[in-house]
Amino acid sequence: MSDAPKVLIADDEQACIDFVRESLTDLDCDVLGAMDGERALHVARESKPDVIILDVQMPKKSGFEVFVDLKADDALAKVPVIMLTAVTARIGLKFSAKDMGEYTGAEPEAYIDKPIEPIVLRQTVKRLLKAAASA
Repeated sequence: MSDAPKVLIADDEQACIDFVRESLTDLDCDVLGAMDGERALHVARESKPDVIILDVQMPKKSGFEVFVDLKADDALAKVPVIMLTAVTARIGLKFSAKDMGEYTGAEPEAYIDKPIEPIVLRQTVKRLLKAAASA
């Protein structure tokens, strides 16, 4: 097993998982993928990632449901979470970390709209990995 930091990307579109993996190659981290919410929780519990990226709309459990479950799990509650959403692009409804905090009782560390800007994703993941390493 590598000592590289682990990033879990949960998205029901393989193309998005591949895009995130490619976008993060220069960060020297292991990128793990899950295509539904239940699988994301399983992978998170098994691998203890350093950062988790969750799509909002996924089968079996939404990103919101996975987020709530992660925050209720003592072993994973402090893992930084980035939420991804295409809701803004699809229907024009804008969410934020603060909005999500009001809805779920906890705020993710970041909220990124799709389509994802690779540089924004890299900078956000790099910042969260650095913060996690110094915690």
